[in-house]
Amino acid sequence: MAEVQALVNELATKLRKRKVEGSRETARLTAELFRTVISQQRVSSAALVEVVRDVGQQLIAANPVELAVGNIVRRVLRIIRDMDLSPEVGGLTLVSQGDDGDIVEEDDKPFLLSDAISQTILHPPSLVAQLESKTNLVCHFEGKAADKTPSSWQFKHQIIEGVNDLIEDINTCHELIADQALELIHQNEVILTLGHSRTVKKFLYAAKEKKRSFQVYVAEGAPKHLGHVLANELAEKHLQTTVIPDSSVFAMISRVNMVIVGVHAVMANGGVIAPVGMNMVALAAKRHAVPFVVVGGTHKLCPLFPNNPEVLLNDMRCPSELLSFGDFSDCMDFSVGSGSPLLHVVNPAFDYVPPELVSLFVTEIGGYHPSYIYRLISDYYSADDIVLQQKPAS
Repeated sequence: MAEVQALVNELATKLRKRKVEGSRETARLTAELFRTVISQQRVSSAALVEVVRDVGQQLIAANPVELAVGNIVRRVLRIIRDMDLSPEVGGLTLVSQGDDGDIVEEDDKPFLLSDAISQTILHPPSLVAQLESKTNLVCHFEGKAADKTPSSWQFKHQIIEGVNDLIEDINTCHELIADQALELIHQNEVILTLGHSRTVKKFLYAAKEKKRSFQVYVAEGAPKHLGHVLANELAEKHLQTTVIPDSSVFAMISRVNMVIVGVHAVMANGGVIAPVGMNMVALAAKRHAVPFVVVGGTHKLCPLFPNNPEVLLNDMRCPSELLSFGDFSDCMDFSVGSGSPLLHVVNPAFDYVPPELVSLFVTEIGGYHPSYIYRLISDYYSADDIVLQQKPAS
């Protein structure tokens, strides 16, 4: 357990020091850590839920702004809860009737179990499908299995398989999203984006590789000007690219057919937390009736609302991104001995874009309207895990 705690502390330190860049990398590292944590546990499902919650709270506290950490914690908890309700797990014994009415032999149960849980845990079936799958199954309780019984081992093994599927989904989300590029980008269109997003970059690459001819306007994304990086990368792929200042978005939006952007997080109401300046782009697109399309993996779906106390909508970056210390050192008042500044620099990292400004979400499992986000969240998260912080007993 000491080795596991060391791994938890290591990732928490990286998150605290902002050493992990991007929601996708954060989600992947978090999921891989939980795979290790679960593999070292020899406890019941209830205790395992508490272990995952405890580790999750440590990681979230390290960097509350990175909502992908909490998303993965909740996804892992959902996997555990789903497996705890599966046949032959947690002391439930499966007795099934075949097509001819005969009772299936004991040796056939592992095969039935495999069929029952073959559907990916990360894409839970609908209520109707769950009811239909249990039509011929009769379960009776035989008591909780011991910690080292085959059913307990199988329970943990299936959870790890579910986490492996989650990691695979995170690793392949860019490619699966990019596969849908041709459905949105058409010949001779003009696309606008802001800043630098790896998902957007691969999305545009995929359209170019399929012989689509289109232009891209890249808003530079001040103050870091990451749009310059994206523009250079697109130009290297022989895409017609034009860099524009953020202040020119409204002036240029009338020439644009579609806005395609990446975001930091997608909230439960369909709104998004995105790089600063994105709300201005969304308002301009709405004013000129230009579709505003958000591309991002399902690991960015957050089951919290923007007004939730657990959600930190913004992160204040270092003032040196705007001004060097030498530029405003003369504005420091050292006469009173406190060095209180006469000039303040505010450098927020994110914007909030409400759902009414978003036209479409494109994920690795398809495209969805903002009003459908609630359904995706109900599929991926359990209502018992929306609030991870335990309230102290009064």
